[in-house]
Amino acid sequence: MILYIAEKPSLGRAIAALLPKPHKNGDGFIELGNGDVVSWCIGHLLEPAEPEDYNSAFKKWQFEHLPIVPELWQLKARSSSAKQLSVLKKLIKQADLLVHAGDPDREGQLLVDEVFAYCGVKGDKLKQSKRLLINDLNPAAILRALQNQKANHDFVPLATSALARSRADWLYGLNMTRAYTLQGQKAGFQGVLSVGRVQTPVLGLVVRRDHEIANFISRPFYQVLAHLQLTETDIRPQFSAKWLPSAACEPYQDEEGRVLHPGLANKVARSITAQPALVTKLEQKNKKQYAPLPYNLSALQIDAAKKYGMAAQQVLDLTQQLYERYQLVTYPRSDCRYLPKEQLSAVPTISRALSSHNHQLAQMVAQADFSLVSKAWDDKEVGAHHAIIPTEKTVDASRLSADLLKIYGLIARQYLLQFFPPYCYGETTVELNISGGLFRTIAKTEQQQGWKQWFGKHSEATTATQNAAEHTQKAGERQNAESEQLLPPLTIGQQLFCARGEVIEKNTQPPEHFTDATLLAAMTGISRFVEDPAIKQILRDTDGLGTEATRAGIIELLFKRGFLQRQGKQILATATGKSLIAALPQSATKPDMTAQWEAALLKISQKELSYQAFMQPLLLTLHDLIRNAKHAKPEGLPTDLKPKWQKRTSRRAVASTAADAGHKPVTVKAGRYKKRPQTTTDKNQ
Repeated sequence: MILYIAEKPSLGRAIAALLPKPHKNGDGFIELGNGDVVSWCIGHLLEPAEPEDYNSAFKKWQFEHLPIVPELWQLKARSSSAKQLSVLKKLIKQADLLVHAGDPDREGQLLVDEVFAYCGVKGDKLKQSKRLLINDLNPAAILRALQNQKANHDFVPLATSALARSRADWLYGLNMTRAYTLQGQKAGFQGVLSVGRVQTPVLGLVVRRDHEIANFISRPFYQVLAHLQLTETDIRPQFSAKWLPSAACEPYQDEEGRVLHPGLANKVARSITAQPALVTKLEQKNKKQYAPLPYNLSALQIDAAKKYGMAAQQVLDLTQQLYERYQLVTYPRSDCRYLPKEQLSAVPTISRALSSHNHQLAQMVAQADFSLVSKAWDDKEVGAHHAIIPTEKTVDASRLSADLLKIYGLIARQYLLQFFPPYCYGETTVELNISGGLFRTIAKTEQQQGWKQWFGKHSEATTATQNAAEHTQKAGERQNAESEQLLPPLTIGQQLFCARGEVIEKNTQPPEHFTDATLLAAMTGISRFVEDPAIKQILRDTDGLGTEATRAGIIELLFKRGFLQRQGKQILATATGKSLIAALPQSATKPDMTAQWEAALLKISQKELSYQAFMQPLLLTLHDLIRNAKHAKPEGLPTDLKPKWQKRTSRRAVASTAADAGHKPVTVKAGRYKKRPQTTTDKNQ
């Protein structure tokens, strides 16, 4: 008998629908017509033993117990899932062949593997087990996956890396949370000060941004524009150019090159008025901007926050519904923005499905050029899962809520953009010498709208497709951007006339408070908040803080813990959040440690590093952190308010770093870690 074990009942039923009939529904499983069986987990069926399960003395939080480090990791059945675990244990014993059908990511691999281990699967039975990787719940996609099963043993390194991260996050989060909660209690704080390897650096980002805004002092600065004519007798100026100060002006500039001395700016403006202007550089280029790639989860969350004001968790929940309940989109927690070339064969059926959903999508399909193959189709860039795209299924739009339609519309449009030509424009750069000073202007001329025809003038398409750094800049602060204007025909060496110089006074602006969109962008582009070049590169390579599956949960958890608060769309730190960051060592509030961990975990998944080589240095660091925590004195904590979520300060409150362990939202809501016991992967540690 072949036993298929899916991560969730919805996936199990989707798999069974493609396998031999008639089906017989059992309690927690489906028996197929040929005697094979499909069953499922319900998220994590197992949870780690609590500290007091290792030693009853650990139930009371005391500094002398820290750090708590299990000698032999233990798991136990979750009380809410014990029945289903019992069903699986019986079926696994009866099965001749096991097929692992967990979600196609690191956590999905761990989730089913831990059930295998807990149920005692070993020897040939374990070696012969298969891996079924499903990105799309539509029948055609599941059938392709069933025909392309892999050896589950090939994914041992992936499971080992998930195990290492899970245990490391438990050790770090549990011990640091207990240490700083105990210190907070000395200051009269009644709640829990939870600390996590990912959540705390995210909180640190917000705290530092708030501090920067609160302490910002606006300063005036000055720009000089030259208003130019072709000849002295022209009736009106043809265009303007901006002054680029020379090195001699550095004493009068700030660190970003802005001129702070009004006298200097006025002097330049006077010196260029009614003076000849020589064209010294004329560069004309035809440029192309290709369509943005299909979405991964973070890019979708950023665009939905920008366009519709949706919170990250809301976007994830809606996308999950579209995937599980309606089968309208592919796997939603993807961190990839590329597609395998085999997906090209599904383009005709997907496009036909899209044309039936609404008028705009039907228009896009009618005008698309399906002979185009964009850079999105790249097998080398696709890992366990590909970008989030529409499926071949159609559903009556009246069955979907307005919010579901919005998210589906974004995903569908982003997919169809791959079949439109690039946006083409001409760019002309002109530099001039006026009275010995250098002036420049850049003009752009639209040649072909291409994919941009589906966006307004101020296109929201740029929100997730431009450099992430733009999310933290105000539009008015992009001082280096040249104005777009029409230029007359020019040649190098041509002499023009500067009718007048104009001084424009502006004021430096503080950075903006984080929003859902910009905080997500900061998490994915966290490297720009790091100075160390090596750490910066690691964070670029590992895609930032957290994972696609956990970022939304991490942000929501910080709100639940009372560390963050909302003011309209703005996200600000609370007094509790600020106090915690001030009390922690900098290493705990910045993303450097995450970068080092992720680099090591990647090496584990690629068989370049062992489990023990990762864990041993971590334990040494943990001992140092706990010693330092004894001297921490949190200040400014509220002593008269106990947040509702902190009423329980026992095991569930301490397990507050579940999101840091890379677990999925359902696990975060449960408030606990989900680990695995000693398994066959431990042999490689």
